Parts: sequence; C-alpha cells; structure tokens
Amino acid sequence: MTEKEAELEERQEPAAEVAEVAEVAEVAEVRAFWRRLGLPGLVDVHTHFMPERVLRKVWDYFDALGPATGGALEWPITYRKEEAERVALIREFGVRAFTAMLYPHKPGMAEWLNGWAVDFAARTPDCLHTSTLFPEPGVEDYVRRALDAGARVFKAHVQVGAYDPADELLDPAWGLLAESGTPVVIHCGSGPAPGKHTGPEPIARVLARHPRLRLVLAHMGMPEYEDFLDLAERYGEVRLDTTMAFTDFSERFAPFPPRALPRLAALGDRVLLGSDFPNIPYPYVHQLHALERLDLGEDWLRAVCHDNGARLFGP
Repeated sequence: MTEKEAELEERQEPAAEVAEVAEVAEVAEVRAFWRRLGLPGLVDVHTHFMPERVLRKVWDYFDALGPATGGALEWPITYRKEEAERVALIREFGVRAFTAMLYPHKPGMAEWLNGWAVDFAARTPDCLHTSTLFPEPGVEDYVRRALDAGARVFKAHVQVGAYDPADELLDPAWGLLAESGTPVVIHCGSGPAPGKHTGPEPIARVLARHPRLRLVLAHMGMPEYEDFLDLAERYGEVRLDTTMAFTDFSERFAPFPPRALPRLAALGDRVLLGSDFPNIPYPYVHQLHALERLDLGEDWLRAVCHDNGARLFGP
C-alpha cells in the first residue's frame, strides 16, 4: 500500500464509524416512533428493490440530476448500500412488510423484471411480491402469469415509462388486476417533473373503465394533490401513498395545500405509508416526522403507518 492509499484509508475509517453511529441512532428513532403509537412496526408500500445493475443506473440518473428529478439542486442517495445491507436495515427500522417497486422504461423489459421479482420475493418473505407492466403486445399474458406466480402488488410508472395509462394495450391487464383486487402503486402525478401523460386526466380515464381498480396513487399525486384527492373521493378503491410528500425536500417545490388537510384526514383509512427507500435524499425517519407534524392525530398516524397497509395486504 502506498503512503497516499494509507492516508486515504485512514480518512475513510472515521467517516464510516460516524455513519454507523448515525445509522444506529436512526434505527432507534424509527423504532421509538412506532412504539409510541402502540404499533408492532411499519408497513411501507413504496420501497425500491430491483436488479442491481438497474438500480445502479437509477442512482446514476439521480446523481446526474436527470430531467425527471425536476431540477433539484442535489439528490444524494441516503442508503447507497448493497442489497443485503438495505434489506437488513429496513428490517432494523421495524418495517414488517415492504415492496420491490420496479418498473420498465421500454418494451420487452417488464417480463424480465417480473422474473427477477419472483426470485427476490422467494428469498425475502417480508417483501410483498411485486410485479410491473408496460403497454405492449402480450402484457395481459405476463400479468396473468405474474398473478399466478403470487404477485401481491404491481408498480406502474407513467412518468418514467412515458406511456398513456389509458392505452388500449393495457386495458385487459387493468381488467385482470381489478378483478383480482391486486393493488397497483402508480406514479401518475407530474412531480417532480411532468411527463407527456402525467396528471389526473389520463388515470381518470382508466378509472372510468375500471372503477374497482385498486390504484395507490404514489406521492399523493404530487403536485396535483387536490385533483387526485378528487379521484380518491370518487372511487372507493383508490388510495394514496405518502412517498416524499410533506417532507422538507418536497415542500420546497410542491407544497401540500393546507386547505386540503381536512380532506386528507377524512381519507385516513385509504392513505398508506410510502418512503421511496433507498432512493431518498434525507433520512428515512424524516418521512415519519413529516407525517407526524401534520397534526392529524395518533389514530390517523396508526392507520397510515401500519393498519391500512396490513388490512390491504393481509398477514
């Protein structure tokens, strides 16, 4: 080892020790949060696990502040760890059930991702078996195969996929998912940057055709919060997840309107905890604190952070 390499290693060791201490402290803080509420843990419906080379490309995109990041000044990945370390950490936080939100950005990718997800679910039993889809020939067949293989939740990403969710190619797949009662976490809001088919209108057309579809609107529909609250009030199976909403980071560019808080409180049985772990630019516990400072009460927090997800997905 050269003198320069030895010096670099000496610098890295204290930094690693500091990071480990901070992580231990955060674990204790997260666990104290749900224990104060009398909960057995958390249910997080919006976490990302995917093939490592795909996830690395996602991280590279955030590092480069690609267009979909909405012009953020920076987007550091707080939990840039190997897969086993990420799984261990989310378990340490006390997350009893989480997801592997994975999504294609082009045709021919969804079925391959679904194959990876089967293996990940088999070796990670506390991760809800997650699948995805894309408007392409054969989508109905591979969605059916995913359901037969035990998929419990689907992910759709209108912004990244740049497709119309009301595309006729997807119609049979939406029908299958509605009939089976399988939740679909869908990023269809225009945050942090709008896409060609984001916003409430395209997904409203899907719900008009499939009113029993269990859509979970990611990020509370950010930034069109009130438009997506309209859809949740109109359709009894529509839910919203909290991913990144209400945090200091998101409030800078997409603040949640205070006048809508009573509506959010009234929908307390259909709001679900989501975090975007590990791809968040702040500690996991900040999402929990952001929900707590809404001051909607402990019953609302208990429902959002655990009970609603536990009821939706069962044991």
